[in-house]
Amino acid sequence: MQSRWSYQIRIFPLHGWLVFEHFEGSHVTGIEDKGAFAVPIALFYGALFVVYGMYVPFMPVWLDWKGLTAGEISTVIAAPLFVRVLVTPTVAVAADRSGLHRRPLIGLAWAALAFVLMLTVSRSFWAILIFAILLMISNSTIMPLIDTIAVQGARQRGQDYGRLRLWGSLSFVAASFVGGIAITKFGGGAGIWLIAIGCALTLVAAYQVPNVGGKPVLPADNPQPLWKIAEPRELLAQREFRLFLIAAGLAQAAHATFFTFGTLIWQKQGLSAAWCGTLWAIGVFAEVLLFTFSGRVVAKFGAARLIAIGGAASILRWLTLASDPSLAILVPLQLLHGVTYGASHIGAMHFIHDAVPRDRAASAQALYATVSAGVAMGVATLIAGYAYAQAGPLSYVAMAAIAAVSLGAALRLLQIWNGAVLVPRPAA
Repeated sequence: MQSRWSYQIRIFPLHGWLVFEHFEGSHVTGIEDKGAFAVPIALFYGALFVVYGMYVPFMPVWLDWKGLTAGEISTVIAAPLFVRVLVTPTVAVAADRSGLHRRPLIGLAWAALAFVLMLTVSRSFWAILIFAILLMISNSTIMPLIDTIAVQGARQRGQDYGRLRLWGSLSFVAASFVGGIAITKFGGGAGIWLIAIGCALTLVAAYQVPNVGGKPVLPADNPQPLWKIAEPRELLAQREFRLFLIAAGLAQAAHATFFTFGTLIWQKQGLSAAWCGTLWAIGVFAEVLLFTFSGRVVAKFGAARLIAIGGAASILRWLTLASDPSLAILVPLQLLHGVTYGASHIGAMHFIHDAVPRDRAASAQALYATVSAGVAMGVATLIAGYAYAQAGPLSYVAMAAIAAVSLGAALRLLQIWNGAVLVPRPAA
């Protein structure tokens, strides 16, 4: 029997964009609609991940250049992750209720640019801490908003979220590689200006992001006070969703030592900043490969199993890094980033789409971001700071332990979730 589904590649004429057209029988979804949505979303991911591609590898280098201790560096990196617990869900719930996600996204992009410019002139530890918190809260709160727009818009148009998101990963690769060269040439002080360039690009791209046509969840004549935040409480009342947060959140949090001290560890091994940037680029390139074929990967393994695979790969990766491996081992080892980060993230995005009602999507994204890049990552980063100060590369052992808990939660989720949408019920 001939399949009803087929794909072909065409060039979108106005943008030179490769569009994977989706056919069902003789019906073709509009290429103009697909391209008009895909291009600005991909460009925004690309701009936003210039920030991440500069911040994650080189913000610790800049802080070290400013003279901060290992404990102070881990505090600056971890503090925004805790504060966002209050900010990110509130913004996401407001976006869910209004049905509009683009407007707060633009406002946050403006705020991020303002705060990074203030950070460039900061001198004391406390000034650096305050503006770093504000910068990262602004940038990190953007992520659940753009993910909600991308996932919902892609599904409406028969597109693959992974093919949109991979442009962010490609941008991360380019930014980390170029950033490594810039740090080698100009020194650690250049790091903050590289982040500022990314914030400026993100602001420009934010104005091109379309809305997905959402409708307000609550009628205008009967608004509920935002402080009740019923949506997160209803999600957290679900055992499956709690297990998902533990599994996916800890899979991401287990990257804390790598994200905070990975570059510094490599530099102390004698690797140049350019080589450090190259290693980051190799890792994210593996992530790009996964995103390229994410549709097939999810269809084969399923969302929950991908999270479990990410946790299992993390145990192997962090234990190997704890042994202070040579460059010959580091290069292939970095390919595991496509699994430890990429597989767990793709699994998380598809779990939210498959298991969470649409009018709770941004709230679910915010809870996931708050746990994975918030509370869990914050605690893991503080643990990493203490462990790194005491044991150097052996601090990766603590990350392997966190990954083991993630794996256990993912395996339990596989047992009890049948792939269906979770029925909302009020929290007790």
